[in-house]
Order: sequence, then C-alpha cells, then structure tokens
Amino acid sequence: MSWSEADLQSSGQGAAKAGRQLGIGFKPRHLTMMSIAGVIGGSLFVSSGSVIHNAGPAAVLAYLAGGILMMLIMRMLGEMATTSPDTGSFSTYADRAIGSWAGFTIGWLYWLSWVCIMAWEAYVAGKILHGWFPAISMNAFVLGITLLLMSVNFFNVRHFGEMEFWFALIKVVAICSFLAICTLAAMHVWRGGEVIGVANLTAHGFVPNGVGAVVGAMLGVMFAFLGAEIATIAASESKNPQEQIAKTTKSVIWRVGLFYVGSIFLIVCLVPWNDPFLGESGYGAYRRTLELLGVPGAEYLMNFVVLTSVSSCLVSAHYTASRMLFSLAVRGDAPSVLKRTRHANGAPIWAILASCAVPVVLALMNFSEALRPKDVLDTLMNVTGSTALLVYLVIAFSQLRMRRKLQEQGTLIPMKMWMYPWLTWAVISFISICLVMMMLSPDYQSVIFSTGGLTLCIMAVGIIRQTRSPKNTATGASETQAKALLR
Repeated sequence: MSWSEADLQSSGQGAAKAGRQLGIGFKPRHLTMMSIAGVIGGSLFVSSGSVIHNAGPAAVLAYLAGGILMMLIMRMLGEMATTSPDTGSFSTYADRAIGSWAGFTIGWLYWLSWVCIMAWEAYVAGKILHGWFPAISMNAFVLGITLLLMSVNFFNVRHFGEMEFWFALIKVVAICSFLAICTLAAMHVWRGGEVIGVANLTAHGFVPNGVGAVVGAMLGVMFAFLGAEIATIAASESKNPQEQIAKTTKSVIWRVGLFYVGSIFLIVCLVPWNDPFLGESGYGAYRRTLELLGVPGAEYLMNFVVLTSVSSCLVSAHYTASRMLFSLAVRGDAPSVLKRTRHANGAPIWAILASCAVPVVLALMNFSEALRPKDVLDTLMNVTGSTALLVYLVIAFSQLRMRRKLQEQGTLIPMKMWMYPWLTWAVISFISICLVMMMLSPDYQSVIFSTGGLTLCIMAVGIIRQTRSPKNTATGASETQAKALLR
C-alpha cells in the first residue's frame, strides 16, 4: 500500500468506513470566501495601527515579509493536502511524516490557541456592542455572542459555510472600498479630507525607528496571518477536496498582496507614522485613515467591520477547534467519544461541545467580581502567542519529509512546492531565526517562554504515549508496519 492510499483511509473516506463520517456541505464559494476570511482577520483592522506607529512606513516591509512566509507555508500545506485531504490537516501530516508525538503536540496546541482566540473575539465583540448599547452590560453581550455564534456549528456545515460567506463578503467589500478611496486620495482625486498624495511615505523618514523596530514589527505581523490554513481543514467536508484546496491555496497569493500589503502601503502613504492616534490601543490604522480622508461616520463604519471580523473569527475558530479535536480523537490522541458524529448532518457533536468549554467558562467569569477575566484572557493569549510560528515550522518539516517519501514511491503530487527543498529549508531557517530573536527580545520573551513551556509539556505527553503504544494512525497498524509504508 502506498502512502497516499494509506492517507486517504484516514481522511473523510476512511472515517466513513469506521462510522465517523463528517458532513459534506461546503460549496466552492464557501471555501473561496473562507480562505479570504482566514486572511482578513480583525487584527488587520485593529493591530496594524500600533505596528505602523512602532516601525514607521517600513511596516509595509514587515507585512510583505510575513505575507511571503505565509504564501510559502500555504504552498507547502497545499502540496500535502492535495495529495491527502484530511480534517486534521497539518497535525495529521506531522503525525505521519515526523511521528505521532508531533501530530499530538501540534494538534492539541493548535486546539488550545483557537479556543482562547474564541474567548478573546467574544470579549472584543461584547465591548463594541456595549459601546453601541451602554444600557446593556458588556458581560451579557460577551456571553450572548459566545453562545449565539457557537450554535452555528451544531448544524450542517453548510450553515457555517453560508455565515462565513456573508461575513467574508462584508470584509471584502469594506477593504476594497477602502483601497479605492485611498487610491483616489493618493492620486490627488479624492480631496474630502486633510491628506492627499503619497508624501508621508518618506516625509518623516521611511525607517525612523531603525531596523530593529521593523524586525520587531515583523515578528508581530506573522501572527496576523494565522487562519489562512483553515480552508485546507474545511476542504475535507466538500466535494472534490483536492481541486478546492489547489484553487484556494493558489488564490491566497494575490489576496495577501492586495488586502494586506496594498492597504498598508496606502495607509503609510496617507497617514504620518507618528500620528498619536495610530499608537492608541484598539484605535486602528484604517479608522484613522478614513477620518483624515473626511469619510463620515468612520468610527461606526470600522466598528461594524471589526464586529463582523471578530464574529467571523469566533465562528471559524470554533469550527477549526472542533475539527482538530475530532481528528485527534480519530487518531487515538483524544478521548474516543470526541470522534462521534450526528447521523443527521455529520457534525462531530462531542468535539463541538468540548470546544465550547473554555470560551463559555471565560464568558461566565465576567460576571464574577472576584475574578479578572481580562487578565485571564491576556495570560491565555500570551501562553499561546507564538503558536503560529510553531505551526509553520511543523508544516515545513512535515512537507520536507513527506515530499521525499512520496517521490521515492513515485506518487503523483498534484501541487508541488516551489524550488524544493531549498525554499523549504529557507522557511525553516527564517522561522528558527525569528524564534531566537523573540527569545532575545524583552517584548516577546514572555510569549516565547510561555508558549515554549506549554509546548514542551504537551510534547512530553505525546512522546510518552508514542513510547507506550506505538501506532500508525493512518491504518491502525503497528509502528513497524507504519515505517514499512514510508519506505
């Protein structure tokens, strides 16, 4: 049996034979918009202001570097996913290519990061809604938005796909409108506000705070791109997953260039990097740009877009966490009850319920005067803060080994990574350098050591499990049989 055949047995088709069939409900337009939604997160609208304020106009280089890294990672992930679509995505590939301890570690770490993100997004959404309706407690909004949005994933996946489609459409319309207005202002056509032209790109210095500030910004920017990989996870619940993965992976390239790099470039052209509002927490570079351009109601428009973004992220985070937990259960790395699905719609009901636990508990904590939920959220986000880089590193190592084995077997690879293995090694080296720089930077030391400590704890459990019960998760064979498959 070849590797690709074994992989397919552990994907949706293989799970069906074992009575663990996920629903097939995503349409091509759902996956297309999901890939867009994964790229355009709330952090683009909110956190970009502080990045520009710290790095100056050279922040566009930080976003460019982060975008290039993400494109290469998506290409590597696309190569593995088109060969063997699986709802566990990179966690499953790490399991097969590196070892079950690796799939166990990155799968549980990824699940923890997304359930924490769910709680954070609910907090942001509750804060915005409380600002609109101050008579209602923010705590009630946080709990309400958590329960309401999570309920979507208990039904057929097409309901999640439809919601994410419209959420993503709102973000696309918003950012395309922003790009159009800013382009007109840069060309001296839009004259409704205080700024026109591109003078601010260099008027106050392109790298005013030094190269170190740009490098620090680049480290922060990389986390903004986490989420683009969701489309490869969701594709296993669609028809023709290989075709859909190839399509969405390729389209990420121009979306990153247009939405991230293009919009940040226009912002640094139009807004002075030292504008005090850019450094204000939660203010947002997009809102400040619209205000300087004289767009009426800029604050309310951007709050609506941010609310849409965080709501979209909460729903997709819940979906992603539940599917990763389902995949872990199918491979024996989580309680077996979590792999059960509803016969009516194929939803992994117990994995969905388990993924609700952390955000619901944190939402309820808001009602306690003795606890400080915001501090708890900050701590949890700090602990999982560098998960993105670890996920990227695991994807790169997995692709490096899987590609070599597939070539030895003569397996057809529908989508290949460019310049293999040199670009893969370049990505590994770049991420490793970034992790070392984070360890040396006072701003990131707490993040890297907290995440590193958690990762080592999960890894230790994974290694012990692999030592005590060696397995091949693709076929249920022994470790010796698994190694034979790789030959």
